[in-house]
Amino acid sequence: MRLRFYLLIMDSITVDGVQIFLSKPTELEMDWIGQDDVLEQLLAAWATIDEADLPMCPRILGQPGSGKTTLAYAAAKKSNKDVYIFQCTADTRPEDLIITPVMGSKQEIRYHASGLVTAMITGGACILDEGNRMPEKSWASLAPLLDKRRYVESILAGVQIKAHPDFRICVTMNQDASVFDIPDYIGSRLQPKIHVSYPSRENEIAILQYNIPFAPKEIVDYVVDFLQKAHGQDAAYSVRDGVNIARFMLKLSAREDQPLPKDKFSTYFRMAVTKILDDDAIDILDGKRPRPKFTFPQGFANQVLKINDFIDDLDDDSSDDDEDDDSIAGDKDRDGKKKKK
Repeated sequence: MRLRFYLLIMDSITVDGVQIFLSKPTELEMDWIGQDDVLEQLLAAWATIDEADLPMCPRILGQPGSGKTTLAYAAAKKSNKDVYIFQCTADTRPEDLIITPVMGSKQEIRYHASGLVTAMITGGACILDEGNRMPEKSWASLAPLLDKRRYVESILAGVQIKAHPDFRICVTMNQDASVFDIPDYIGSRLQPKIHVSYPSRENEIAILQYNIPFAPKEIVDYVVDFLQKAHGQDAAYSVRDGVNIARFMLKLSAREDQPLPKDKFSTYFRMAVTKILDDDAIDILDGKRPRPKFTFPQGFANQVLKINDFIDDLDDDSSDDDEDDDSIAGDKDRDGKKKKK
């Protein structure tokens, strides 16, 4: 049986004779406030209860700004792990997820491990942020990592990397229109699904006070009242929006070099809401139900591309038929002229 040794040398490792440089962990000031049930669900998914058991690869779902990444980061820190956050986009390639070759200062090729692979090697936790922005080709490169095989292969570096037993991974996904559908064979691996809902009033107050401790209680209460009304009317405004509204209110009042008077709360708040959100959000302040916003279903853009390709094919076929019809008509005309002669 062939043994594989990972030789740790400063900020790099050697895998099968190939030197691979590691990424640095993400260090942030993040605390998870409230909703202890979802934190426990994530920690349970990552737990192992037997030597033959493996950690799961949970999918964290929620509206933008609901705190999905904060939840994952807090769970990793609670597990005493270094955290590596990888931001997924529509342009993410398989080599971006695994190992990227870079030209060194001496014109030599250096292989740099992504945050994901670094977490695999060091036993850290990786957060694939906004995973539903990533194309299927990139997901396919992670298929063996997300099941009991727990490894990835780098075609560019020519190595296979096995995940450390302490390695953990989760994927955050926004519940809105995405660029690509998640393939079924990947979706079945990203389990369980952990849903993050909007926080309660008490938790929203605590979150705003944590993020903007310098904000007066009156402004925090004013903003949270608005958010609670928005949640009750199914308006997609998050606590992140509330933090930005409060911050902008404070910045506007700071221009006057005096504390924001209560009689101007409404004026500054309306201005902040329209600049941070939109004009329709004012309807919530006035007790009106906001106009529903149409959102495209998940994978809609991908389906449109397929439909456009189908239409283009039909147009090409129609053009060929028209040319055939024209040639036939021309033959008939020529035949007709000959007959007249």
